[in-house]
Amino acid sequence: MIHSGDVAWILMSSALVMMMTAPGLAFFYAGLVRRKNVLATIMQSFFVLCLISIQWILFGYSLAFGPDVFHVIGNLAWVGLRGVGSQPNPDYAGTIPHSLFMVYQMMFAIITPALITGAFAERMKFSAYCLFSLLWAILVYDPICHWVWAVGGWLRNMGALDFAGGTVVHISSGVSALVCALVLGRRKGYGKEPMPPHNLTLTVLGASLLWFGWFGFNAGSALAANGLAVSAFIATNTAAAAAALTWMTIEWKILGKPTVLGGATGAVAGLVAITPASGFVSPMSAIGIGLLVGIICYVAVAMIKLKLAYDDSLDAFGVHGVGGTVGALATGIFAEKLVNPAGNNGLFWGNPSQLLVQGVGVLATMMYSIVLTFVILKILDATLGLRVSNEDEVVGLDITQHEESAYTLID
Repeated sequence: MIHSGDVAWILMSSALVMMMTAPGLAFFYAGLVRRKNVLATIMQSFFVLCLISIQWILFGYSLAFGPDVFHVIGNLAWVGLRGVGSQPNPDYAGTIPHSLFMVYQMMFAIITPALITGAFAERMKFSAYCLFSLLWAILVYDPICHWVWAVGGWLRNMGALDFAGGTVVHISSGVSALVCALVLGRRKGYGKEPMPPHNLTLTVLGASLLWFGWFGFNAGSALAANGLAVSAFIATNTAAAAAALTWMTIEWKILGKPTVLGGATGAVAGLVAITPASGFVSPMSAIGIGLLVGIICYVAVAMIKLKLAYDDSLDAFGVHGVGGTVGALATGIFAEKLVNPAGNNGLFWGNPSQLLVQGVGVLATMMYSIVLTFVILKILDATLGLRVSNEDEVVGLDITQHEESAYTLID
């Protein structure tokens, strides 16, 4: 039976998650690149919003959530949204239209490939990016989404907990981002010349929009306007705040002062880590997750990346890959049936096996994403070529890929 309050909340949540991609992620990433690559970076998020909106309607939703085939993928019974109408589908959400559940999940499918763009910012051809995004959505996102969230998916059957996308969204995109950074190689001049963010105001604006939209991402995943949505909302805000404070405190201790970029990055890391756990943990556990991810992601971004010298331009792996892994495993530690009877207790509440299940989900998602992403990149490199020329990279992608400039100065 359709509940008008639930419909209103999920409509709003869908809009909030859409806002996370454009303008949230678009601004967050655009502020971090150099001035000559601002529009190209924004365009990547805007383009994927358009592309996956169509892919999801045509066949993506059917592959991800359609009737199960061997526990790994959906069939094409719902291609073109055939049979996806205004009545609820009790397998997923019994109080909202099936079509609304489809729309809500579409926004997750949109932002996930957009997150990867942070790893190859300032150096990938736009034509290659277009095909990469489409192929990655079909071959990586849709199957993993089915494994974890669809009826019949093998990780769902195993009991893996992922309330709003720790494995499905963040680990899949994060480890794929690392593969992209390694395959494309470092930016010209990386490590030899300064490449500071050109506009941290844009970055903080983007981070704030991401934080705001994340309430739809996590609290909306309750799929109803109920107490679980409230609990997820509180956990989301709490973990983000704890992680941001942790990151800034570490900087204050090590560097002598906290940075604006550190605060914004820490908040996003906290949001990433709480995503899989948000519907299963208490506020106090959310603080613990925020503290933990603030420390671990700081080490990954500020220490390990510099030591290994790989060019994950905007820290897509360091924040989403590492933060998503921390969150997925932390779910296996802190989850409480008292918070969500539909879940399981974690290690701290007498069920160590849940941590093992979470580990299987993490490893399966990582291995599958790494292999498929590598194959896609190699095929595209052999056909279209992945990277712009050295000359185009020096000039900047705004001009060479789009013949436009973000900032025009008029006397």
